[in-house]
Amino acid sequence: MQQEQQLTHIDEQGDVRMVDVSAKPDTQRVAVAEGFISMDPATLDLIVEGRAAKGDVLACARVAGIMAAKSASTLIPMCHPLNITKAKVECTPVHAGERSDDLVGIHVLATAGVTGKTGIEMEALTAASVACLTVYDMCKAVDRGMQIGEIRLLRKEGGKSGLWERA
Repeated sequence: MQQEQQLTHIDEQGDVRMVDVSAKPDTQRVAVAEGFISMDPATLDLIVEGRAAKGDVLACARVAGIMAAKSASTLIPMCHPLNITKAKVECTPVHAGERSDDLVGIHVLATAGVTGKTGIEMEALTAASVACLTVYDMCKAVDRGMQIGEIRLLRKEGGKSGLWERA
């Protein structure tokens, strides 16, 4: 663990607040997050072959993830609204035997960028989460057993704390 740090969204009285970032300098910031939605192999085949009744699942998930990155501050109460300069969502099918746990599904990689006073991690995490939720929504009629997990930050760079990468 790092040295003891204060939670910045809590004031001296213990009340939640939005952090005042007005005195911070603008810096270029980028964050990368991932998620994974596991499913039945037949569901993955349906997606990959373009046979899902609701349309192109992966294209829709990519667009939904980008839209989510732009909307993070409307979903997360203390998240600052940011003028995002970059948002990219990649959805990669994962077939049997490609993971050590042998799960199949869709791996989502979301990248968000901004030049601003505060981080972009929440936008990348929101993008990955919503992309996975979109896959679920588009395929739930054939596979209600899908599971979303492994939503996590992989990398963030910029700002006062500089580079952080998941080990």
